Amino acid sequence: MNEYDARRDVSDKYSLRGRVFHKIRDDILNGKYEENEELKEVAIGQELGVSRTPVREALRQLELEGLVQIIPNRGAFVVGIQAKDVHDIYMIRARLEGLCARWACRNATKEELSDMEENVYLAEFHAAKGNMEQMADLDNEFHRILYAACDSKMLEHLLIDYHQYVFRIRRKTLSTPERASASNKEHRGIMEAIKAKDEDLAEKIASEHMYNAYANMVRNGLYDLYKN
Repeated sequence: MNEYDARRDVSDKYSLRGRVFHKIRDDILNGKYEENEELKEVAIGQELGVSRTPVREALRQLELEGLVQIIPNRGAFVVGIQAKDVHDIYMIRARLEGLCARWACRNATKEELSDMEENVYLAEFHAAKGNMEQMADLDNEFHRILYAACDSKMLEHLLIDYHQYVFRIRRKTLSTPERASASNKEHRGIMEAIKAKDEDLAEKIASEHMYNAYANMVRNGLYDLYKN
């Protein structure tokens, strides 16, 4: 990412419009609002200490993402993430994370490889202690490092968004010691393949990592979190 792109990304994220958008989106994805609940511009504006204009702009952007439906003369209503969306997101992520791992074999820096390795060791430590909250945080961090290591701002942004869309279900999935430990072993496999610059193996393990996460979710009934 060049200096101009970096400044633009930071500016958008921390601008008033960007802050309002990210706050409302995070609240929707974290389950603060019920499905079909009306998002009232005045109430949200008062809560965030802003006028209705940035709230209205954020709701329009969220409609483009499929998280909100704006009905003329009625208002904006939460659509949220549906069960089918979760399935689709994991299947898309399987392909994209595989590509990300492949590119990371070519582009990962020594610092990023070191950060991945440290992350895996820390996760192993917390897995042995049964610290599931730390495991979930380290899982987020591993994927953040991996996304940056592919050295493609376009792919990185896509993966960050998809990762955030299933925030609730990911934390539930990683709350079981068995899956948390298995997930970190898969992280180790991805990391070692990237260090060895084995593009085919890195892509294979990264894709299987997503398929395994989704299969575990269905197997343990966590899929119900997004069922109507």
